[in-house]
Amino acid sequence: MASSAELNIGQKLNEGKTKQIFELADQPELVLVQSKDQITAGNAARKDQMEGKAAIANKTTCCVFKLLRESGIKTAFVQQHSETAFIAAHCKMIPIEWVSRRVATGSFLKRNPGVKEGYRFAPLKMEMFFKDDANNDPQWSEEQVLAAKFSLAGLTIGQCEVDIMNRSTVAIFEILEKAWATQNCTLVDMKIEFGVNVKTREIVLADVIDNDSWRLWPAGDRSQQKDKQVYRDLKEVTPEAMQMVKRNFEWVSERVQLLLEPQASGRVVVLMGSTSDMAHCEKIKKACTSYGLPCILRVTSAHKGPDETLRIKAEYEGDGVPTIFVAVAGRSNGLGPVMSGNTAYPVINCPPLTPDWGAQDVWSSLRLPSGLGCSTILSPDAAAQFAAQIIGLSNHLVWCKLRASMLNTWVSLKLADQKLQACSL
Repeated sequence: MASSAELNIGQKLNEGKTKQIFELADQPELVLVQSKDQITAGNAARKDQMEGKAAIANKTTCCVFKLLRESGIKTAFVQQHSETAFIAAHCKMIPIEWVSRRVATGSFLKRNPGVKEGYRFAPLKMEMFFKDDANNDPQWSEEQVLAAKFSLAGLTIGQCEVDIMNRSTVAIFEILEKAWATQNCTLVDMKIEFGVNVKTREIVLADVIDNDSWRLWPAGDRSQQKDKQVYRDLKEVTPEAMQMVKRNFEWVSERVQLLLEPQASGRVVVLMGSTSDMAHCEKIKKACTSYGLPCILRVTSAHKGPDETLRIKAEYEGDGVPTIFVAVAGRSNGLGPVMSGNTAYPVINCPPLTPDWGAQDVWSSLRLPSGLGCSTILSPDAAAQFAAQIIGLSNHLVWCKLRASMLNTWVSLKLADQKLQACSL
């Protein structure tokens, strides 16, 4: 990492309760986000210093943003700079807190009497709050956000932008929820903020996500909560109480690193009947790589060398790594059915169909003897996606990439429609 001197830190752009934002004098498209040792509650009605909080918060934020970025979520995060600071894209912040709730608790219960604590929202309950400390961050409706007509870095926040932030908030919550579940920890609710990248004019996840941003209940048990709510609930702030709060923050910062590690392995083995199918198989491998899946290419023919086909199968069954077999065979596809009849692992047919006989050849992949369960997917990209969906059931990092991909596809369609409508006016 570059030193502070090498970064050429310029003037302070903004200061909040728990962080400061500095410009980088020779890199106007970037900023330095410096955390503080301060902890607050109730819009700073309660405020204390907690030695080491800046480093803990920065570590948590950097790990969370790395997970989201590697999944495919667009964020302002660039890289960690020091124990207490990170570099981010310069953004004009949209003054709305997006809150997503999986479990009813806290302020939601006060605003919605009659709802019992622990009520589970499926789908997520979404709320918006206007950032206004003087008025205790009032809850806003979507209509109020649209009526405000925020204009930031050349982008006016309209219906399309609100829809993108709404959909992104859901995806971000679900990715972090899935990740925390690997640690037997329930992500109860979370608040995030978006900004407009001054260089690209894109809406990106910005600000920070640390232990001030969510409620975390190990084993789904509120009595074990590890988030800032412990500080909010203190009847008296004593040195002993602050040490307990700090230990909870450290617990989160230690475990958040584990969210970047896969909990289960998995791989895809592509079997091709001939090297003439190599281009088709390379497309499958490239798509697998985009999901973080190891992909191995092998050549074997179930018709011409069934014993070798079964030997290769046994090679990948014998090391205990969960495996998806993809059979690439045109004309008469015996490869997929033979594999499916001799392994308990999933088998996907992905035949390389040709214009001349493809309509007839595909039936050898579709019409199977009884007792065989291999699926048939014609697109190499789709075959890789299906393999990722299977492995994603036990590997949260693969699942997170799939979830982010869904979001990005939706956003691209939304933006394409917006552009088309603008051209039609």
